[in-house]
Amino acid sequence: MMNLELLIPILAGLSVMAIAGAVMLTRVARRAPLRARLVGPEGLADSDQAGIKVVGPGLNDMLGAVGTAVSSGKSSSSLREELTQAGYHNRTAAAIYMGAKALLVTCGLMATLALILPTHLTLNLKVLLTLSVSGVLFFIPNMIVQLRRSRRRGEIRRHLPDAIDLLEICASAGMGMDMAWNAVGEEARAVSQVLADEMALTNLEIHLGAGRAVAMRNMARRTGAEELSSLVAVLVQSERFGTSVVDALRTFATSMRENRSMRAQESAEKLAVKLIFPMVLFIFPAVGLVMIGPAGMTLWNVLAK
Repeated sequence: MMNLELLIPILAGLSVMAIAGAVMLTRVARRAPLRARLVGPEGLADSDQAGIKVVGPGLNDMLGAVGTAVSSGKSSSSLREELTQAGYHNRTAAAIYMGAKALLVTCGLMATLALILPTHLTLNLKVLLTLSVSGVLFFIPNMIVQLRRSRRRGEIRRHLPDAIDLLEICASAGMGMDMAWNAVGEEARAVSQVLADEMALTNLEIHLGAGRAVAMRNMARRTGAEELSSLVAVLVQSERFGTSVVDALRTFATSMRENRSMRAQESAEKLAVKLIFPMVLFIFPAVGLVMIGPAGMTLWNVLAK
């Protein structure tokens, strides 16, 4: 019984340490592009796109080798797309991702077995605890990638209407679409680094010879924002039929604001339903205890006599 009482807090501590380590690695990955810019072009070339490195180069190489061995050097297109939408554009990101999952599962298995084998627990309980800890550690990279995807997508959706407005202003002032896109990307850097980087990458693809529609579709695929796909369709149709690009952008920006307002109203309507659970679990019991407690104590004293 004593061993079981000690085992539960130890496993809980290991889980907390693993989650804290994952959060720290995420923060390191978020600050890596800034460090790369401070180092300069030489440091960026040496680090091989330092914004993708989540830990030290040696550990990245080890994780990449493990991931390549686990996945036989192949990664699905859906996994690469998810990692790209999370901001990991490096070609070895999928291998590092698989290597991290394999390393976490292996460490979880070894640590859990080392802790529970000396105990007197039943075999079924030992197997259940081992599988539970390994399963939690296995899905930590999935949670990190999903969290980064949702954050990047939400940031782009939040700042894209303002960027479209600025693009419409630049186009109405007589600037070409490519020059206006570049100017908007530079202005957006002050409010959204993610959107500015994606716009700069799209502008680079256009300068390298890709069509504007192709480059913007690639941007929509990298970010996972459906609004960008709609913007591509609007611009392509405007160029094909010879209509005004300024009017098309103005109409599109208005529709995006309306959609953003509708999403805000939808979130507000869902809030009442989401508040039911904390109210039932925390507020109603406390209110009931305060209201019924004194009457219950009085009734108990009367009946006790």
